[in-house]
Amino acid sequence: MAEEKKEKKGFWKEFREFIARGNILDMAVGIIIGGAFTAIVNALCNNILKPVINKILALIFGTDSLTGIYTFLSTAYTTDEAGAQIIDLANSIYIDWGTFINAVINFLLTALVLFLIIKAIMKVSKLREEAKAAIQEADAKRKAEKEGAQAALSEGDKAAEVAEAAAPTPEKKE
Repeated sequence: MAEEKKEKKGFWKEFREFIARGNILDMAVGIIIGGAFTAIVNALCNNILKPVINKILALIFGTDSLTGIYTFLSTAYTTDEAGAQIIDLANSIYIDWGTFINAVINFLLTALVLFLIIKAIMKVSKLREEAKAAIQEADAKRKAEKEGAQAALSEGDKAAEVAEAAAPTPEKKE
């Protein structure tokens, strides 16, 4: 029984350490930001790009949207309130090309937007790394110049001492 309590305490301690790790918190933040990012990408695709593409497709196919593009394998009919015979989609067997084409368009738009955003982020990251490297290089160059200047001053002081020591001392006349 004492071993079970010790094992449970070890489990909960281990679980607490697991949750408290930085990478778990980073992952949680990433998921939250990913959700917000998904909303931005979906809004861009659905509200800006997709209407433009639907307009182009409407000009090509002559319909307002792709939702009406079907290939019927087995058609079932029903009558409406006016007595006209209409296709019953619920009981018909058909290939819904419009929905498929819309799904492909959504995928391509989302992939394109993500590609462009990630490419921009990577470019900024690369520029930041290059700037950091340039700063480090400038610091190293400045330190080298400073050390060279100090070494030159030290050599100049030593040369002056050597010159003083080598110079004959004037004799005093009495």
